[in-house]
Amino acid sequence: MKKTLFLIFFISNLISNLNAAKISVEELTWARGETLLTFFENNNIPLNLYYNLEKEDQELANEIVSGVKFQILRNDNGSISQALIPVSEELQIHIIKNKLGKYEIDFIPIIYETEERVFSIALTKSPYQDIESATGSTKVANAFIAAFRGNVDFKGLKKGDRLVIAYKQKRRMGKAFGEPDIHAAMIEVRGKFEYTYQFKDKFYDENARELDKFFLIKPVKEARVSSPFNPKRFHPILKRYRAHLGIDYAAPKGTKIHAAGDGVVTFAGRKSGYGNVLTIKHSGTYTTLYAHLNGFAKGIKNGMKVRQGQVVAYVGSTGMSTGPHLHFGLYRNNVAINPNSVVKISKGGVDNKEKAAFNAVKNKFTPILKAALDPAHVNPPREESFDNVVSF
Repeated sequence: MKKTLFLIFFISNLISNLNAAKISVEELTWARGETLLTFFENNNIPLNLYYNLEKEDQELANEIVSGVKFQILRNDNGSISQALIPVSEELQIHIIKNKLGKYEIDFIPIIYETEERVFSIALTKSPYQDIESATGSTKVANAFIAAFRGNVDFKGLKKGDRLVIAYKQKRRMGKAFGEPDIHAAMIEVRGKFEYTYQFKDKFYDENARELDKFFLIKPVKEARVSSPFNPKRFHPILKRYRAHLGIDYAAPKGTKIHAAGDGVVTFAGRKSGYGNVLTIKHSGTYTTLYAHLNGFAKGIKNGMKVRQGQVVAYVGSTGMSTGPHLHFGLYRNNVAINPNSVVKISKGGVDNKEKAAFNAVKNKFTPILKAALDPAHVNPPREESFDNVVSF
């Protein structure tokens, strides 16, 4: 019943004309290597729908990541009536066939609810397995491990040790959506609790020492920022939503681009609106993207290891670009985050000027974590799985 109500809500908000004899809602997973253009080709949607987009929107369409869940409404002949395809955790592509039978496209906000969750677990096997079993989410398990990376020796754990996670989960159409946002967590190691707190996209221990040692350098030296990171912005003149999921550095064509961190090249090629693109997978859960390149440095190819500061490409204006610049993106667990959160000169802890703000986060969540150790604490329900197709 719960499943049906969520899907009815989805349909009632998407369908402007319910005269079709039969409508089906289908949830699919975006395939690796698929683009918006190939999606149009495979579903007989005119390609000019993409080519008529403004340059910024064509670029944004390249942000669809493999593995994301998207929804399609089909009419009785199997053709697409509407589709919702997330391009970030804030915006989605909305494709609709209007009353004249013509397809239209727009970028609209994702409507979601947020739910605060606190799980308290006694270890029986391993942190990953026990968290996944209790929450029904591999993403929560992965996020917990990443939050303690480099600080806790999980091999020192024993059966019965306790762990607690306090996190925020977005929920879209009744399902968990996007990555869990861990506020704080603790785990018992040899009779002592270790803590982690998220502060400005990084994790720190109770003494404000940084746990995640990953940091980046600026990829283009002496370049000005021509467009900052902005996950969702309503344009006051155009009366529509825009987003910029990276930082643009304006620089002359041919300017050297340096790898922002150590890693392995995972893609070096062309991606429609982004033109020539390079992606580098770094330690942990981070990936950097370099777009609109004029070309790649000699020897750069998939699988190649690169070092921080190494020249990997050159500034250009390929793809849908209004002039030579580098579009620099940073992703954690495939979610775009502000590169400025990890671009810095050196590693360290919380700046003295921000200690008060960090302590406010610590003081808020420490009592919540400790309270969850009480035997009376009741964990939230596990995530549910729904059918992929429902017909009406």
